[in-house]
Amino acid sequence: MVQRETLSINATLPPSPSLVTGWMTASDGARMPYRMKGDGPALIMVPGWSQSGAMFQHQLDHLSDRWTVIVPDIRGHGEAPEPDGGLRMARLARDLHELMAHLSLGSANLLGWSMGASVLWAFIDLFGTDAIDRLILVDQPSMLLALPGMDEEEIADAGAIFPVDQLYQLYAALRGPDGDATRAGFVAGMVTKSISPVLYDWILDENAKTSPKLVAELLLSHCTNDWRGVLARIDRPTLVIGGSVSHVPPRSQRFIHSRIAGSTYHEFDAEHGGAHFPFLEAPDAFNDVVAAFLSAK
Repeated sequence: MVQRETLSINATLPPSPSLVTGWMTASDGARMPYRMKGDGPALIMVPGWSQSGAMFQHQLDHLSDRWTVIVPDIRGHGEAPEPDGGLRMARLARDLHELMAHLSLGSANLLGWSMGASVLWAFIDLFGTDAIDRLILVDQPSMLLALPGMDEEEIADAGAIFPVDQLYQLYAALRGPDGDATRAGFVAGMVTKSISPVLYDWILDENAKTSPKLVAELLLSHCTNDWRGVLARIDRPTLVIGGSVSHVPPRSQRFIHSRIAGSTYHEFDAEHGGAHFPFLEAPDAFNDVVAAFLSAK
């Protein structure tokens, strides 16, 4: 277990995940569970790469007083069995579209965290914005891969944290005999130094539900898309959330905010879960920000 500093007042214990509410079978046969709680406008929360829907249990518990909170496990993650294929952003976006149809939702508020934001950009690219009431994008660069020919300013704005060779080295390491250790080291850079060791180990346990081979394959699709051209097409009220000490550079989140007309930006500081997991490390502060945005006139 990684050694951590003394617990801060923002550290929280792991949530106790709710039982699965239902299952959806996608058009390609993949099966995915979802948890749903509340009675009000729909809020679908899409988790990130290698992460389960259990990450959003605090939101399922505490935002469901005003919204119907729906949290799926994306294919092969959490309680979802490993699929035969479909490990691409376009397929995950179609899964979301089919989940909305499965639940007879004409529209919903959509929140995507980390790779979940990429899923939402793919959703917009494929289906437009008509089915989106409000949009929340949490700590995800609009382009992860630093391509030859990109200058330093372009790389910084995009948040392109992976040179090409580094991405393929990570892919190979995830598929190798030490794949679990590679993933654990990657996750260690996503949390604040004051995170509860118990919570940190719980995050790793949830990650371990997804096989290293699957997350390696999904990583390539996740990192090789450029979503910058989609941002200007977003015409729904949008909240962009960054973290001052996140491995995702805050500049990249401010860039996204600048490209989405009329969007709102919030940046959590280190004392309020300002790394990659604010909804777990400082759930009350995170819930307040999300609730204020969704309730705004």
